[in-house]
Amino acid sequence: MKVEVDFDLCESNAVCMGIAPEVFEVRDDDFLYILEENPGEELRPKLEEAVQACPRAAIKIVD
Repeated sequence: MKVEVDFDLCESNAVCMGIAPEVFEVRDDDFLYILEENPGEELRPKLEEAVQACPRAAIKIVD
């Protein structure tokens, strides 16, 4: 599984970081970073929640 973010849509509002801090981080520069592009399957529920919660629909999971 791979996590992809459309950075043109992303507002770096940190909703995803609140759900899956193992994968997403908004740093002091106010940009979102993907900490783990290929997370383990055990994180899928959190990632699916982050996809659904993203206000800009900027996150997707690619299998």
